[in-house]
Formats: sequence, C-alpha cells, structure tokens
Amino acid sequence: MYEPNEILDHQVVAQDEAHERVEFYRRTYGHVAGAFLVFLILEYIFLSTPAIVKIGLSMLSGYTWLIVLGLFMLVTTQAEKVVARTQDVRKQYAGYLLYIAAQAFIFVPLLYLALIQLGPNVLGQAMLLTIGLFVGLSMVVFITKKDFSFMRSIIVIASVIALGLIVAGMIFGFDLGLWFSAAMVLLAGGAILYQTSNMIHVYSKDQYVLASLGLFASFMLLLWYIIRIFMSRD
Repeated sequence: MYEPNEILDHQVVAQDEAHERVEFYRRTYGHVAGAFLVFLILEYIFLSTPAIVKIGLSMLSGYTWLIVLGLFMLVTTQAEKVVARTQDVRKQYAGYLLYIAAQAFIFVPLLYLALIQLGPNVLGQAMLLTIGLFVGLSMVVFITKKDFSFMRSIIVIASVIALGLIVAGMIFGFDLGLWFSAAMVLLAGGAILYQTSNMIHVYSKDQYVLASLGLFASFMLLLWYIIRIFMSRD
C-alpha cells in the first residue's frame, strides 16, 4: 500500500482550484468505472472459455490456491510500483490493465460457482449492493471531509491477519465461514474510506490513475466478500 507523498513531492488536490479538483475526481471515478467495465468484459471472455474455467476451478484444489494468491500479490505489487513510480502515462495504464486482468482471472472460480449457485440475477444484486456501498462510503468522506489516513496502519495489520487466517484455513482445512466474510467486508469498507480520503488529501491532480487503482482494488475486495456472503446464505 503506497503513500504518494513518500514517492513524490507535490501539491495535493485539496490545495487546487475548485474546477481542478472536480476534474480530478471526474477522471478518477471515470477510471474506476472503466476498470470495472474492462473487468466485466474480461470476465465474460474468461467464463466463456472452457479451458480458462477449467484452469480456474483447478486452482481451488490443494495448495494451488496458495500459489495463485502468491502470484496475484506479486502481480499487484508490480502493478502498483509501475503506476506509483513512473510519470509515463502509457506505463501507468499498462500497470493498471495488468492489475485488472489479474483481478478478472482470480475471480473466475468464484463467479463461475456463484453463477451456478445464485444465478445471474442474484449475482447482479450482489454487484449492485457493492456499488451502492462503495458510493455511500465515498459520500461519507466527501460530506465530512474527514482525513482517514490514520486507518493505514489498521488496514495493513488487519490485512496481514486476514491473509494469515486464509493461509491457515487452507493448510489445516477449516472453513473461515460467514463471520470472516463479514469482517472482510468491514475491512474493505475501511479501505474505501482510506483510499477516498487519500484522493482528497494526499494525491496530486496528475495521479488520477494511481488514485483509481487504490479505489478499484478496495471495490473488488468488497465485491469478493459480498458475493461470498450471498453464497453462504444458501
């Protein structure tokens, strides 16, 4: 999880003129919406390709999922580095697209099983609920203008604990259950508050790709565990 001020010395969006702030927000949320659209297109292609579905389902067996998670974290880290540390817009978009593709691939087994268990209508409801929560949490930050940067350490520690529980569950074969998914929804909500706060108080007007990457990552984490909660109801 990168702090832009640790990388570049810049004027933050909160210090810009009103029209510049509005343009930055428009670009950022436009990129988040665009990323989700690309994710849906890739997911449709992946789920329509039997070979990819087969690979996705095979990832759930044994310790394979641990390897997949490790590779996903590696890809995520590299994508964040590219977007955060370069001024080349083409490289920023390349890193962003790499991250979106990684998200689409790792979602394949979850969405395949969710479509079978829930059906497209209920899965659509889970996505709409995720969008609604994302918008609501973002509005909290814009309305209160509160700085949620203090949540960084909490999110990092909670993420490490959650990852440890996930790994332990795979190794020892126990199900983390509904309460873990609910806790992860809270963690994702905190991440959305933190990333939205960064967008206002930390990023500069030229860092809309980096800002949208952080928001999109938090949105996808929220979507994953809301789908898990919907699946646990049946």
